[in-house]
Amino acid sequence: MSSHADFAAVLFDLGRTAPTDLFSSPAPDSRFAVYRNNVISSLRGALADSYPVVLQLVGEAFFNAMGLAYVQSHPPRSRLLVEYGEDFAAFIESFEPAASLPYLADVARLERLRIRAYHAADSNAVGHAAIAELLAQPERLVELRLSLHPSLSILVSDFAICSLWQAHQYDGEIETVDPWLPERALVLRCGLEVELLALDPGTCAFIQALQSGLPLGQAAGQGLQASVDFDLGHCLALLIGKAAITQLHTQ
Repeated sequence: MSSHADFAAVLFDLGRTAPTDLFSSPAPDSRFAVYRNNVISSLRGALADSYPVVLQLVGEAFFNAMGLAYVQSHPPRSRLLVEYGEDFAAFIESFEPAASLPYLADVARLERLRIRAYHAADSNAVGHAAIAELLAQPERLVELRLSLHPSLSILVSDFAICSLWQAHQYDGEIETVDPWLPERALVLRCGLEVELLALDPGTCAFIQALQSGLPLGQAAGQGLQASVDFDLGHCLALLIGKAAITQLHTQ
């Protein structure tokens, strides 16, 4: 019988027939074609489930064609179907028929971040009392480092990714969205719900600095450098309200 690699190569190459040593019964090609169709349909369906807004933006026919091209060149590398399509955004960037929608890849990146946030590890938030105690000691704040929730991530885009995503939820009005306006997205699981927030430049720079390990003072400096309207209190209130602060490091 063919090796697993040979079998997979034939399975995803629509121009090849069933391996000659695979079947002992009649009509091997038709039976193999049914199996191949089921596998490809399942993987293409997984892409549609993971990227519903991308699907809505391009339509079912286009998405199916793009999905088929992806499946043929990207066989699964994990047993977990939810992980399939992790590099779909990069594929979209190189998929020439999608070149007229340059924002499509970043929308796919946003949808993948939502999946990662949903499946990220749980982590308890620091209690309000502990945060309030530190905030009452300004001399310790400059060197304070914050660990953020594992589900939290930021995507900076040249396109209106948050507005495009929101417009495709429920009864959103896509006609009112200008896709060419840059936006910064915060993705975070709060409780059991994955939330999406559009960030201003200062807040975005501040949270990115915290993620990189900078202390609070330097992170605030990054926020002010990105925007003169940066409000440290507002940013901290946002993180506290979303239960996003999981550890405080005072040394």
